[in-house]
Amino acid sequence: MKVLIINTFDAGGGAARAAYRLHRALLSLGVESYMLVQDKQGDDYTVIGPETKAEKFINLFRFPLDQLPLMRYKKRSPTLFSTAIWGNRKVRKILNKLNPDIVHLHWVAAGMLSVEDIGRIKKPVVWSLHDMWAFTGGCHYDEGCGSYEKKCGKCRVLRSQSEKDISRKVWCRKERVFQKIQNLTIVGLSQWIGNCAKESSLFRGKNVVFLPNPIDTNLFKPFDKEKARKLWNFPSNKRLILFGAMSATSDPRKGFKELKEAFRFLKGNDIELIVFGSGEPKRAPDFGFRVHYVGKLQDEVSLVTLYSAADVMVVPSLQENLSNAIMESLACGTPVVAFDIGGNGDMIEHEVNGYLARPYDAEDLARGIEWVLAYPEYEKLCQNARAKVEKEFSSEIVGRKYMALYQKILGNEK
Repeated sequence: MKVLIINTFDAGGGAARAAYRLHRALLSLGVESYMLVQDKQGDDYTVIGPETKAEKFINLFRFPLDQLPLMRYKKRSPTLFSTAIWGNRKVRKILNKLNPDIVHLHWVAAGMLSVEDIGRIKKPVVWSLHDMWAFTGGCHYDEGCGSYEKKCGKCRVLRSQSEKDISRKVWCRKERVFQKIQNLTIVGLSQWIGNCAKESSLFRGKNVVFLPNPIDTNLFKPFDKEKARKLWNFPSNKRLILFGAMSATSDPRKGFKELKEAFRFLKGNDIELIVFGSGEPKRAPDFGFRVHYVGKLQDEVSLVTLYSAADVMVVPSLQENLSNAIMESLACGTPVVAFDIGGNGDMIEHEVNGYLARPYDAEDLARGIEWVLAYPEYEKLCQNARAKVEKEFSSEIVGRKYMALYQKILGNEK
């Protein structure tokens, strides 16, 4: 069985890391897996990226060109919106050359594939939903709009008042293309996003299955807390709260504002905050506690020691699919506090390995942080966190489930 995983990047973002982890899990199980990316940052020979300077140069312009039609929406929100209007002949050539049995799409924005390119794939297609883009008129998260259940238009992300805005046009392109795809399986990485896909006008009636991302539990595992703190030069006598994501302080969806509000309700002078994924902002907020900004981390070993150094991880995202940060923290034995939204409940069991706060309630978020920090059997929480990931999300367990899915699809083809 030959599988081709397609993702815009092989590293650097949550979807890239998840797609690459699945690729490596499949290889370890004996599957002939390849990964095709637009921007290759690693040196794995099983990952196919641009080979010539000309290809790399052209790819630099794919994202700006994708965003060009949005320029007239001057008041649009920071939420990513992709038009997927420009085709990619190189991808089609590689597809024909490799001739895989299964094409597994992941995050294919930033000019990686056009909507029409997806429709030209002649092999069975599996599509893992890392965000909402596949079934919306272009937004990657809908900011609670819900228009993907109809035909989009009057896009909240674009701050548009027109029914026939570009979100409606992208939706119509997707409708024309998707209804012609013969063999399409949608993978909801979380129950939440899978249910959203089922309710969407574009994927209603399509085959939607629920399978999570895998994680290497041999790499992401507990590391001695005191040693971890010494490595990072963190104090040993403080309770450390960890917060982090890509663009952690600048993306409103990541909940930095809600985290600041929650800290107003925390008591005690022995608390400090660690922020990763962003450097210190120019106008850094005053939390009332010391804050360690560690910036963007480039390797997973650093992440392991960082998760292990903390007493609790906080993920205050306003919309979230299946957070890598939550899964990684739990794998390292560090309990997590988050709002009870999206796919957070797939990983966090309330008051078992963390705390699920009422959505967008900063005071309850603070209550959850204090509950974890003061829990009399804290070590039990840590053990439960690790056990949850080992049981449901390890590379071998999840990899075998994807293999079974591929085999079922190919069996139906015969």
